[in-house]
Amino acid sequence: MIWGLATSHVPSIGAAMDHGKTQDPYWKPLFDGYGPAREWMARHTPDVAVVVYNDHANAVDMSVTPTFAIGAASSYEVADEGWGSRPVPTVIGAPEFSDHLVESLVDASFDITVFQDLAVDHGLTVPLSVYCPDPGESWPCAVVPLLVNVIQYPQPTAARCLALGRALGEAIRSYPEDLKVAVFGTGGMSHQLAGARAGLINQDFDRMFLDAIEHEPEKLAAMSREEYIHAAGSEGIELIMWLIMRGALGPRVRRVHETYHVPASNTAAGMVLFENLEADRSASEAP
Repeated sequence: MIWGLATSHVPSIGAAMDHGKTQDPYWKPLFDGYGPAREWMARHTPDVAVVVYNDHANAVDMSVTPTFAIGAASSYEVADEGWGSRPVPTVIGAPEFSDHLVESLVDASFDITVFQDLAVDHGLTVPLSVYCPDPGESWPCAVVPLLVNVIQYPQPTAARCLALGRALGEAIRSYPEDLKVAVFGTGGMSHQLAGARAGLINQDFDRMFLDAIEHEPEKLAAMSREEYIHAAGSEGIELIMWLIMRGALGPRVRRVHETYHVPASNTAAGMVLFENLEADRSASEAP
């Protein structure tokens, strides 16, 4: 694993890119904040990205709600979310790598649902656009979608997500082929889209989270669902997916860049990029 990216996946971020609005006064501060991370990631291209995200009832409806699921297909079409599919490339999968992750995680006592056919919505495509704004005909790497239920109660706990991340890291490191892998944790930051607290943004909580995700992920893992929703809003519970990314990385990381912007379509939008220093140590210890 060479790096981990945590980023908001607000659909309007993708729409701003698709419609050439990134330099509009409203959007320019957000996209300017992405610049340094994008430059660094362009110099450190992975072979495969594991993108941890949630579907927004576009490919998975409420009749079946897996807690954790992995896509194992060779490709993933971009979902039509009601206004046509985003004008971005089809996502290419890594089925052999997906199969390895599924087997490893099941052996680690995580019951994983497997998708052989899956359309991916903005939860996955917007983070890919944050990473690579101009993919051309194809994204720069293959992708393994890892879906998490943050919509339907009971969502997995933050502690379970951190544990899944650590098991995911072990699974990635045990793959027999030499691949460069990045892990994305997506969603958040604080926001609530409906109800009496619609429009809630908690900047103090978000900034605490941005610091603790690097230095004290266990502190974030100890929080209950109710604590996340109280502090960050009903949709702010998406932040538990960042813990899967952080758990997959080793304990030694270097913060390459972070940015935080309010608001992005009534949402606090954050991004933090970590270089995985454990990858360097593993390489130096290899025979």
